Amino acid sequence: MAEETVTTPVEETTTAAPEPADVVTDAETKAKPKKRKAKRNVPAGQVHILSTFNNTIVSFTDANGGVLATSSAGACGFRGSKKGTAYAAQVATERAGQAAKQGFGLKKVDVFVKGVGLGREAAVRTLQSLDFTVDTMKDVTGVPHGGVRPRKARRV
Repeated sequence: MAEETVTTPVEETTTAAPEPADVVTDAETKAKPKKRKAKRNVPAGQVHILSTFNNTIVSFTDANGGVLATSSAGACGFRGSKKGTAYAAQVATERAGQAAKQGFGLKKVDVFVKGVGLGREAAVRTLQSLDFTVDTMKDVTGVPHGGVRPRKARRV
């Protein structure tokens, strides 16, 4: 009998690295359901009103100072010198107040007013028209004591 030589074909090796199993694809991350936050109920909080000559900023916070809702005259669409008006402060307070009321159930507030602008009284009146119970109202405007360093003496 004749001897047969058996040749085995040479296996081809691929240059591409195999994909690791722990790589997360975009499809897998999108499939996870997002957890919805529980609606937080804050019955009492604070309102901080910063009223300058150029703008009025209204922030509704919880008792610890965490901001619940905020708005300003500039964010309500007022531009230029109209931002410093009492009407702009009223609109900003209405917008922030509605958001705090609907989103967190805010009812009783302590008011802290800072600044010397035209929106001070308008913002507080708007709070009362939105049926917020105003417990306390405090003016926290900074008062300079001592002032800045005087200029150097003039030499003649």
